[in-house]
Amino acid sequence: MGTPEPSLLLLIPAYNEERRIEPVLRRYAEYFEQHYTAPFQIVVVLNGCRDNTRGVVERVAREHPCIRWLEFPDPIGKGGALIEGLKLAGQAEAIGYVDADGATPPAAFHALVRRLPEADCVIGSRWLPGAVLHIPQSSRRRFASRVFHAIVQLLFWMNIRDTQCGAKVMRREAVQKIHANLTIADMAFDINLLYCLKRAGCRILEVPTEWTDQLGSKVRLFRTSLTMLLSVIRIRLIYSPFYRWLRPLRPVEAWLYKKLRAPVPLPGPDPDQIPPAARSSPPNRDGASPPAR
Repeated sequence: MGTPEPSLLLLIPAYNEERRIEPVLRRYAEYFEQHYTAPFQIVVVLNGCRDNTRGVVERVAREHPCIRWLEFPDPIGKGGALIEGLKLAGQAEAIGYVDADGATPPAAFHALVRRLPEADCVIGSRWLPGAVLHIPQSSRRRFASRVFHAIVQLLFWMNIRDTQCGAKVMRREAVQKIHANLTIADMAFDINLLYCLKRAGCRILEVPTEWTDQLGSKVRLFRTSLTMLLSVIRIRLIYSPFYRWLRPLRPVEAWLYKKLRAPVPLPGPDPDQIPPAARSSPPNRDGASPPAR
């Protein structure tokens, strides 16, 4: 017999997704009802929705009791929604998330969960050999993605090929270890999450996944790219000797995020409370990454 599957909590952050979320919820609920052998829940985190996303979620939840939701009346960003959702980590042995557009099919996410015995966090990758991209990104988005990856690699040295794929799953203990240090509310949240995991000594396994670029993206490439650049610089500064001297500039930071129409990050940790980076175990040949610097 194989390793028993862990109880699972799957988060789906949603902002004005009434047109796309119903088939995604049905596919995930039906797949896991048929194929998952342990208890599981799907939690939709409603992030300041101005449309009928909640009504759609309620309708599907009546047919699939595994679905529930959290609702926040004001927009808090994808990262903010996930920070709130991850507070529920104590309810399951594994907690993960996928995007509301259905870019990652249920079977591909299940494949990540199956690899969790090998690591503290398993992330899907569109850029590793073996990944299946049914509809690739546009050339503009692919170029922006590669430039962003180069910046992240330069700043953080995490040796992760695809930090932004919206499919990740973690052990409960790993989430609880780093949750207090998650502050980035925009789409650079994944960098915040992965870097905190690395600093905590958690083992991250990156595996090729199946993925489809979806039409109807709400991402505004230029504005989103500037916001994410600002956020990754912020993360880098938090874990630098300069952090304590930059806290008086927080009003300026808030003004910049407001100008970019982006969610303002949560307050960072107290400089005196930031622990030194822990040492991870050595990488394995399946792709677990080395410790952060």
